[in-house]
Amino acid sequence: MTPEERFGAIIDQHMCTSCGLCASLMGPHKIGMAVSDQKELRPCVVGTLTKKDFAKIERICPGLRVEGPEPQVTSANGETTDLVWGPYLRMVHAHAGNPLHRWEGSTGGVLTALATMLLKRGKVAFVLHVKASDSHPTFGVSTMSFSEADVLQAAGSRYGPTAPLNGLAQALEMDLPFAFIGRPCDVSAIANLAEFDERVGHLIVFRLTFVCGGLIPSLDVDRMIARAGVDPDQVVSMRYRGRGCPGPTTMITANGKTVDKRYTDFLNTDGKSWPMHFRCKICPEGTGERADLAVSDTWPGGVPDPTIEDGDPGTNALIIRTPKGLGLVQDAEAAGFLTLGNDIGPEDLNLYQPHQRDKKYAAWARINGLRCAGKLFPRTKRLRLPDLASRMPCEFNAEQSRGAKARAQALVPERVR
Repeated sequence: MTPEERFGAIIDQHMCTSCGLCASLMGPHKIGMAVSDQKELRPCVVGTLTKKDFAKIERICPGLRVEGPEPQVTSANGETTDLVWGPYLRMVHAHAGNPLHRWEGSTGGVLTALATMLLKRGKVAFVLHVKASDSHPTFGVSTMSFSEADVLQAAGSRYGPTAPLNGLAQALEMDLPFAFIGRPCDVSAIANLAEFDERVGHLIVFRLTFVCGGLIPSLDVDRMIARAGVDPDQVVSMRYRGRGCPGPTTMITANGKTVDKRYTDFLNTDGKSWPMHFRCKICPEGTGERADLAVSDTWPGGVPDPTIEDGDPGTNALIIRTPKGLGLVQDAEAAGFLTLGNDIGPEDLNLYQPHQRDKKYAAWARINGLRCAGKLFPRTKRLRLPDLASRMPCEFNAEQSRGAKARAQALVPERVR
């Protein structure tokens, strides 16, 4: 296979996470970003890839390589490692100290508050994260925030196609310290790139993430919009959540009509799971082990309670993983940007995120299913997956492997337009 064909296989076999790092790294003369036939944002080869190019892409791609952090030489700093949740220094409830940040941000507004503090206190020159796309309202787009106003404009979760790292090369070329906020797979990509580019460790001074439940396929988002009585092609602005916990899903149409749906009604999950990409279903690391800290929703059972969601002001769970993350939280509390609540533990996160716990136990078997199918699969290290699998019944592991193999073999190749 040529380098271009090997690159195309990542897309065809649904291993791409749409982070955009390969496009950013190779440049627009080699790789661009385009919308696929399944309405996803995917990289596409527009020039010629050398074998050396593809070897580098293969090493940095978070769809193919996901690793936990290097083990600490000593645990004198108080670090604990949980089999499911990984290494951490502290787990604690928290919410934004500023009511506006708490209201505008997702859940308790912690990431909005931290981004604002980092900019106001001059700890970073800008924050690289995502905001709603102007051209594709259900999509997200990589952006740099230089002020509190910028951060607030980008507040709220994005569930549609997004390439958070598409602007990373430009950010690094600015040669200024910055923070990154994105998905756990994006943070993994940054950690992979750090092995090739020393600027990553020097300039990205904070890596913040959220516990990720997986992205909803774009065509499923369109179906949800249509179910809400709105023509997806007429949507000019969309906010998935925020302005409450979780807050309404808001759609604005070309004729100026605003449609608000309760978040639980829009997703229509019935307390179960929502549609997600195949790569997300076999994700071995959705909890941000390579970040300085990760934030989580705090809904028992993993979904908001419809009986209280309209009046819930929002509280996050923080997984503080590094001394840098711990110092950031302490500074934010002292300055009033964060309000901390009670300390919690892995058992609380299992309550709030049971799907993360279950997926972590199933990850090794599911990845083995892809291997048995002769398909591409994420190569992992330091995520404790064999140990987790060993604690499950053989019948469970066999069933998960068979299911993943069958789904992988049935996948329809995704083509970029």
